[in-house]
Amino acid sequence: MLNYGLDLSGVELDRALPDLVAEGDELDALVSAEADWSKPTPAAGWTIAHQIAHLASADANVLIAIRTPEAFDTVLKQAEAAGSQYADLDAAAGAAKPRSVLLEQWRAGRAEVGAALRDVPLGRVFPWYGSQLTTALMVPLRLMETWAHGQDVFDVLGVSRRPTGRLQHVASLGVIGRELSFYAAQLPTPAEPFRVELAAPDGQTWVWGPEDAEQRVQGSALDFCLRVTQRRSRAQTDLTAVGEDAQKWLEIARVFL
Repeated sequence: MLNYGLDLSGVELDRALPDLVAEGDELDALVSAEADWSKPTPAAGWTIAHQIAHLASADANVLIAIRTPEAFDTVLKQAEAAGSQYADLDAAAGAAKPRSVLLEQWRAGRAEVGAALRDVPLGRVFPWYGSQLTTALMVPLRLMETWAHGQDVFDVLGVSRRPTGRLQHVASLGVIGRELSFYAAQLPTPAEPFRVELAAPDGQTWVWGPEDAEQRVQGSALDFCLRVTQRRSRAQTDLTAVGEDAQKWLEIARVFL
């Protein structure tokens, strides 16, 4: 799936885990109030049910990776056998379940994942798709995926979503995922440092990279997160870039393969 190749052992788990729970709870409140889960979302072929099924399945796989890492090989083999259709087929299988069953499955899985990640040391390594992950990285990754797939549901229901400080986890993954973006686009990774300055929801500015970097990206944290999760095109955001490599990054930005 991905390998960010960096140490996040300093992550504030006391903040990140509650943020992960809150992200799931916000989406839960939205979908539990919606009776029709057959509505199509912006993801081609995916309904609301597909989105929730995907999240529930990923949570189940997280538990396998943490509790019985040796059994995760079976998950990887299933993904390899299905190829590029893996996510679609997996989501479709979950979406076929009754709404009430899927909702309870997702809720139970979220709770188990939160408890499991809370008990695992930050530096412990466990298997994932195409990589080895630690708790310090898995927590923000689960939050990012919940937020991104949740955005698809908010979009289809036409509900305005208030940005929160939880976006900082998503933005951080977006910044450190720059190498992944160029790799996925089959382009050489720029060696030059980047500066990213984002306007946070509370009026602060989140910054990454040296102040004197020539490659620079600026804009709202919300738009940056929407872009790196590929929920909006660059033209739909307020993001600006200085430098050829920074311009290219915004065109190809992503946080997953």
